[in-house]
Parts: sequence; C-alpha cells; structure tokens
Amino acid sequence: MKKILTLISIVFIGLTAKAQDSNQGLKGAWFATSQFGYQQTKMADLKNTNLSVIPIVGTFITPSVAVGAGLGFINIKADSKAGTAAKTDLIVIQPLARKYWNVAGSLYFFGQLAVPIITGKEKETDLKVNQLGLSVSGGFDYFVTKNFSVEFSYDLANFTSTTIDPKDGEKTTVTNFGLAHVANVDPFYNTALAGSNPNLTSPLSVGFKFIF
Repeated sequence: MKKILTLISIVFIGLTAKAQDSNQGLKGAWFATSQFGYQQTKMADLKNTNLSVIPIVGTFITPSVAVGAGLGFINIKADSKAGTAAKTDLIVIQPLARKYWNVAGSLYFFGQLAVPIITGKEKETDLKVNQLGLSVSGGFDYFVTKNFSVEFSYDLANFTSTTIDPKDGEKTTVTNFGLAHVANVDPFYNTALAGSNPNLTSPLSVGFKFIF
C-alpha cells in the first residue's frame, strides 16, 4: 500500500511540475486560433442560420495571461420556400484578454473578456447594423502538444448595444444583456432581420490553437 501511494505521489508531482514548466514556458509565446460558431433554427418551412468565423492572434504577457485580437465575419440568413428573406454580412473586430488556470496535466480552464465590435448590412433591404459588445466567457483548452491545442468556450454573460439604421426611416438602438444568452432578442431587432432571431455572437464556439 505504501509503495502504491508513493508511486501515485511521484506521478502526481511529476505531472504538476510538467504543467508548471509548460505554463512558465508560455510567457512571450504567440498563438493563433479561430473561433467558430453556428446556430440554426427551423420552424415549418422557415430556416434561420447564424455562422461566425473569427481568426484570432495573441501573445502571453505572463505565464497565465494572454492578450490578442480577432478579425472575422458573421453571416445571418433567413430562408423559406419563397426565397431568401434576409442575408446579413457583418465584419467583427474583437480585442480580448484571457486568464488560464491549470486543471490537470495538459488541460486548462480559461476565462475570457472580449469587446466585439460588429458592423455591416442586411443586403435585401440595405439595412445597416452596428454593434458594440462586452462578452465574458469560460472554456477549456487541452494541449495536445506544446504547439497545438483544442479549445471549447461558452458565453457566460453578454452585453450589447446595437444600432439598426434603415435606408428609409429613423435609426433604432437596442440594448441587451443576457446570462448564457437566455435573454430574448428585441422584437424590432428580430423583425428587421426577417425573423432570423439573431444573436450577433454565438454562445458556443470551438477552435484549434497553434502556439509558436
């Protein structure tokens, strides 16, 4: 029994030391990743989709803190048998900061604070959309090797201020706050994008990260 406990202790200490060494080695390292999100809603012959792809580049300023920025796009579509009711193409600029905590071995938990800035238009009606947000998310990052990891994240809280500016008529500003995206989309906002029930940022994302 003592031998087993001794062996387990040695293995645990070895894994902890390895994780600490690996973590210390991240300071000054650069990383490249891409956030991918997808939502789809179907009702009768209506299909609404929300696709987001945001490549991100950043660097570790301490062994457990990283800063970076993303530049990507969001595509929102509302389709039916009658054709496309709305097609919205948006550009995303997203500064962010992350804090990492080691869970066990190569598995890390991270918290992220991001400030997504989103702009673009709905092409069917020439409707302009601009959004400034603040997003707090959490996720897990598993280092497959020292230069490659897989990460999953989910929005924990999200604040947005969205301005909708139609070609004809007055502009409208919609302010929204949600925990894990439980808040409903404002009715005017939903109607303006042809009932696509959009959140401009998807709550769930998965990505691959390269460290160099």
